[in-house]
Amino acid sequence: MAEIQRLVERLEETVTRLESLSSRLHGPSGAGSDLENAVNGGLAPSVEAFDQLLSNSVAAYLKNSTDIGEDVHKHAEMVNAAFQAQRSFLNLASLHQQPSEADMATLLQPISEKIQEIQDFRERNRGSKMFNHLSAVSESIPALGWIAVMPKPGPYVKEMNDAAMFYTNRVLKDYKDSDVRHVEWVRSYLRIWTELQAYIKEHHTTGLVWSKNGPAASGVSLSASLAPLPCPPPPPPPGPPPLFQEVSKSDSTALRSALFAELNQGEAITKGLRHVSDDQKTHKNPGLRSQGGVSRQSPTKSQTSSSSGPKAAPQNKLPVLELEGKKWRVEYQDNANDLVISEAELKQVVYVFKCSYSTLQIKGKVNSIIVDNCKKLAMVFDNVVGIVEIINSRDIQIQVIGKVPTISINKTEGCHLYLSEESLNCEIVSAKSSEMNILIPKDGDYKEFPVPEQYKTVWDGSRLVTEPTEIAG
Repeated sequence: MAEIQRLVERLEETVTRLESLSSRLHGPSGAGSDLENAVNGGLAPSVEAFDQLLSNSVAAYLKNSTDIGEDVHKHAEMVNAAFQAQRSFLNLASLHQQPSEADMATLLQPISEKIQEIQDFRERNRGSKMFNHLSAVSESIPALGWIAVMPKPGPYVKEMNDAAMFYTNRVLKDYKDSDVRHVEWVRSYLRIWTELQAYIKEHHTTGLVWSKNGPAASGVSLSASLAPLPCPPPPPPPGPPPLFQEVSKSDSTALRSALFAELNQGEAITKGLRHVSDDQKTHKNPGLRSQGGVSRQSPTKSQTSSSSGPKAAPQNKLPVLELEGKKWRVEYQDNANDLVISEAELKQVVYVFKCSYSTLQIKGKVNSIIVDNCKKLAMVFDNVVGIVEIINSRDIQIQVIGKVPTISINKTEGCHLYLSEESLNCEIVSAKSSEMNILIPKDGDYKEFPVPEQYKTVWDGSRLVTEPTEIAG
């Protein structure tokens, strides 16, 4: 009887433990809910909402990109891979606690590499007919970095969306009356960032939300959470450091390499030492103590060579001045003061990229001119029937000999525009630029007028009224 009684007590204890475990598995909140999701393979609501974004706006963008084809389609596949990487990261965050800063940098690296790949594709295809499409994506794809933005990632995404619109407006201008596919492409792409802002506002308003339960996230846990992805295109050549890596490790790596090189010399390491005679030793020559010691000589040849190491020569790209189809390419010119395009035609455009300390003259009438990423460039042209655009440049001087209807200045520091009598009615549009001056011909000379950089905005009862302000100094 005693043995039966003990057996009954053990069964009762087992039943009690099972009931306790069952209540935790099916509880409404807390660790029990997370455990149930883990057991049943369920997803957190935030991950399910992100899947909706992928299946709606991202899928529509992919379809429209496929319809256009060529470089736009290839670029879209890279964008899809970046969103899939972010989806894996969000799923990881829903199951793990926030990691350390070191682990966080490792976890962000896959997304960072995808972003870099997308931007490198644009740089490698500057001659593409779809360059504005590629630029819209390249300028805004850093929005995926919202997961590292605190405390309000939503406005960061909006800022990236605004950067895309600078180029999508060009796409609309080029295709709105000729090919509706490109119009639909613009709408679907911008919708991605609009819906992402709404998603962040609902699920991650003040920053990425990590699970309060489970282990801390790490690189191993990220590998386990990665879903199978389609094979991405071959990786691009090595680019800049990852977007989210705040601390560069190149300096410390170089120092360690130099240290190991010296240690590997063995006894030969002492060859770089200089013999010190008795009259240079402070303990044997008391007169040196009042002088603060012996002045240090410059390091020997062996010392400097071992510490500095070989330095790679900068890779300069070959300068270009050629007609490619209907586009004149003027690229990578440095200290070239005799650049001339003398056979320009009405249907041709001129694209000037990464030229510095150079002078360019364009004779004839062209459709448009784009100056991109240039420094200390002087340009003189006769006539332009479309627009002259200056983007991401510094210290630019432009002189108009004939006519031009519109000049656009964007993200530029320092721009002097010398207008002719025939071009005084042109429109000058500027954004995110400074130190702009318009020079108007008068009595055989030029009179300089600065473009306002400071504005005052007031509410007049029905709308906002903005006007430039002048500061008396």
